[in-house]
Amino acid sequence: MRARLRLPTAILVPPRIAVPPSGQAPEDGHAGDAASGQGDRGQDARDRAAPRPSARTAARILAAALAAGSASACMVGPDFQGATPPPVAAYTREGLRNPALTEQDRKNGGIGQTFAQGRDVPGEWWTLFRSRALDSLVAEALARNPTLDAAQATLRAARATTEAQRGALFPQVAFGAQSSYNKAPGGDLQSPLNDNSLLYSLVTPQVTVSFVPDVFGGTRRALESQAAQAEGQLWQLEAAYLTLTTNVVAAAIQEASLRAQIAATEKVIQAQTELLNLITKQSNAGQVAGADVVQQTALLAQSQQLLPPLQRALAQQRNLLTALAGRFPSEEVSQTFTLASLHLPRSLPVSLPSRLIEQRPDVKAAEAAVHAASAQVGVAMANRLPQFTISGAVGASATNFAALLNPAASLWTIAGAVAQPLFDGGTLFKRQQAAEETLVAAQAQYRATVITAYQNVADALRALQADGRAVAAANAAVSASRQSVELVRKQFGLGAVSSASLLITQSAYLQAVVTQAQAQANQYADTAALFQALGGGWWNRRDVKPARDPKDPAPFL
Repeated sequence: MRARLRLPTAILVPPRIAVPPSGQAPEDGHAGDAASGQGDRGQDARDRAAPRPSARTAARILAAALAAGSASACMVGPDFQGATPPPVAAYTREGLRNPALTEQDRKNGGIGQTFAQGRDVPGEWWTLFRSRALDSLVAEALARNPTLDAAQATLRAARATTEAQRGALFPQVAFGAQSSYNKAPGGDLQSPLNDNSLLYSLVTPQVTVSFVPDVFGGTRRALESQAAQAEGQLWQLEAAYLTLTTNVVAAAIQEASLRAQIAATEKVIQAQTELLNLITKQSNAGQVAGADVVQQTALLAQSQQLLPPLQRALAQQRNLLTALAGRFPSEEVSQTFTLASLHLPRSLPVSLPSRLIEQRPDVKAAEAAVHAASAQVGVAMANRLPQFTISGAVGASATNFAALLNPAASLWTIAGAVAQPLFDGGTLFKRQQAAEETLVAAQAQYRATVITAYQNVADALRALQADGRAVAAANAAVSASRQSVELVRKQFGLGAVSSASLLITQSAYLQAVVTQAQAQANQYADTAALFQALGGGWWNRRDVKPARDPKDPAPFL
């Protein structure tokens, strides 16, 4: 711990030193005694009359020492250099290519999307789905979700901590006053009153100044590290913003997918119920065997078993949307979503690979971590070098408050100290090594984060290139399965096919309609994942977070 000397500087009323005019100073003690008329207190009169440095002189000396210490300061340790984009020109091996849809895919309902390379990502990218319900839900989540409140408070705390650290660059000034009532130890040792009284009072007000010149930059490196950590919290806030908006969009898409799967399953159950009634009538008329009724009943029961898990998942998805909006489950949001209410963006902006590291909040946060670790190396190096301290004080000390105005009661001191570690068992050296290895780890973590960022974009592009074909194939499967069910059902009514064939075609149709809903939802979800992988356009957004209501009676809730 860095030691500081405590020295006085000024009092409430600055003391003035009385200096007699030239040629009129007393020549000896008798003249002083005659002038004062105080007998044995003549020495005190001579002390008051003798020229001495004033408090202003002391302040000037101290200011000069502080200026000299600051002017000679340097900074040890590595200087942080911003990251440069990786030498890659594309996200995928063959470069950016639009999803390829055949004419048949388009006829089957496949939705083609194109990639606009180099186009900027909008700040409110979710509006591209053209859903007012989605826009309002995202706005509500941004206004009410406590995750953003926590992230913003953490950022404010980090910035306040940085400002607190900045105070170490300036002199520390404090005022102190002490008043005591004392008894001298014996008759031979008399009080400062120079009489036989053993009891006396002592009042000492003073202002102290202490300053640690940042000669080798350890304090500035510590401030640099704290500022980098605060910057990292800023990117954590942006990451929280992006995660929240993406989660809302993904949850809305998942709800739309579940509603589509439930609707398709209910249609299949209705068709299977009608077919069971038909088979039962035929069995009662002796046209089909009773085993056909049993098989159809079993198939209907299997389809009905699929419905409760989907309904449970939908209810839980509604709870998720409600929680994301900052509400309790009993205050369920009013917005509902279907695949028909969401419009798939046709033109997708894709930022240039060279800009990705400047757009991803997680990459920027990792870069800030490298910056903070780099500055800590400088702190560790500076701790191994001499530590300087300059301190001083000016004040007064007297036996009563009225006597404080006496110039003879004034006091001031200026002191300097230097400390150099000579032997600490290698502690400071090992701490520097630890700081250097922490920097290496932060750099490796940064590279891993950058690679993951490019992987996320590549994964989204690959998925979107296949999603259009997957939706087209699912649509074709549903159309073929529906036609197959209708054909086999007619043939079964004529007795041309067995009930086993009818059961197989019904099962295939049910699987096809569920797969269709999932394929459509995947294309929407992968579109949202691309916007998230590209950074979400935070640099173009408007902060819609409202200020805290100053009249809030319970701001902690």
